Amino acid sequence: MTMNAKAAEHGARAAELEALVPATCLFHSFSDPSRLVILQHLQLGEHRVVDLTEHLGLSQSTVSKHLARLKDAGLVTSRPEGRASVYSLLHAEALTELLAAAEKLLALTGDAVQLCPVHGSPKTAS
Repeated sequence: MTMNAKAAEHGARAAELEALVPATCLFHSFSDPSRLVILQHLQLGEHRVVDLTEHLGLSQSTVSKHLARLKDAGLVTSRPEGRASVYSLLHAEALTELLAAAEKLLALTGDAVQLCPVHGSPKTAS
């Protein structure tokens, strides 16, 4: 293989990986259980941070950080209401479809996911 061919192959691989960055960022947004609970809670309608902190039992700053991450990913939006911000889902129908597909996939692979040595629950794996 010539140097040019190797460089072209490397460039193609790099471009393929670069094209996956948005999907990686999106799926990373779902990687924290608290963010998933926030998304599920927002499926019920708009909520203020204080409502979410009460529901989750997390600090205001933690919930705000999760919401910022979800907002950066284009999954939630906010609007001012007095001194508070009210959060809601963007693309609620697509999110519902994605979460339903994830539940279907988990039904098929749940034990493998739960026992995964890298990301599975240590309590389950022991």
